[in-house]
Amino acid sequence: MAECLSATAEAIERAGAAIREGKLVGFPTETVYGLGADATDDKAVASIFEAKGHVANLDEAEKHCVFNREAEVLARRFWPGGLTLVLPRREDTPLSLLVSAGLDTVAIRVPAHETARALIEAAKRPLAAPSANPSGKVSPTMAAHVMEGLGSAPQLAFVLDGGSCPLGLESTVIGFPQGVPTLLRPGAVAREEIEKVLGKKLMDADAASGEEGRASPGQLESHYAPGSPIRLDAREVAEDEVLLAFGPDAPKAKTSMNLSPSGDLREAAANLFAMLRAIDAEAQGRRIAVMPIPMMGLGEAINDRLKRAAAPRVREARQGSSGCRSSAV
Repeated sequence: MAECLSATAEAIERAGAAIREGKLVGFPTETVYGLGADATDDKAVASIFEAKGHVANLDEAEKHCVFNREAEVLARRFWPGGLTLVLPRREDTPLSLLVSAGLDTVAIRVPAHETARALIEAAKRPLAAPSANPSGKVSPTMAAHVMEGLGSAPQLAFVLDGGSCPLGLESTVIGFPQGVPTLLRPGAVAREEIEKVLGKKLMDADAASGEEGRASPGQLESHYAPGSPIRLDAREVAEDEVLLAFGPDAPKAKTSMNLSPSGDLREAAANLFAMLRAIDAEAQGRRIAVMPIPMMGLGEAINDRLKRAAAPRVREARQGSSGCRSSAV
């Protein structure tokens, strides 16, 4: 069983040493908890196959990826933070080929969370880090979620407890198929913010071609899935349902939780995964009715995750030996 440690300086140093030894470490970011491994170690990366690279800063990222002008603009504006860029990997990068799942691109991010940044510094390595949850399950936003799902995984040495993730939603993923900025996955940075910085509209992933579209993390139809079935856009609640509500005008239900009683999308995003877990536990197999979420700002990413949570269950095409799913944090 992995040790769960408060993210003190001593614990971070121990975790960094474990990563250099080829072990895995669960750690918090501002988006969700990640499962970190030495991104230059084939065997370590194989434990969490098809991961995403976390690096300390833009200069470090440029050692591994080729940035075009618009990618650099986005990196300078949103890094450190909740934006992942899918970019061509440099021929001389030491990153394991498994990080790219055999493709010529790599998804890379500079996290803002101080524990994540301290761990990268302590490990003295770029980290491969998908979200730290079992295949297809709800993403973890607390250390307890990681321990519940992966605590017994033999490769996992430590989980650093840095409290709840402040954003609570995975990063936004942007790629550049044929040089065109493309939204491959909505997430913690809203589409409108990115388009404002670029001065142009983003292309949608379903219009993209090339490997960037295929390689985008979190694109399986069924993802973030609780054990109970989900009914979306619910405006009323049946007797045998529990309610995941949003806003001040929620219908009455015997069992309900509200993502944001005030209708604040940022609060709803931060609460989404933790409340999906909690309402699933309360449901005990009953259907979860989910109220409509406005399709604006972070609402796009919230609706994306809810749609995937409600989709018919599919088996992961690729799954590492740790059982973690192959998605970026």
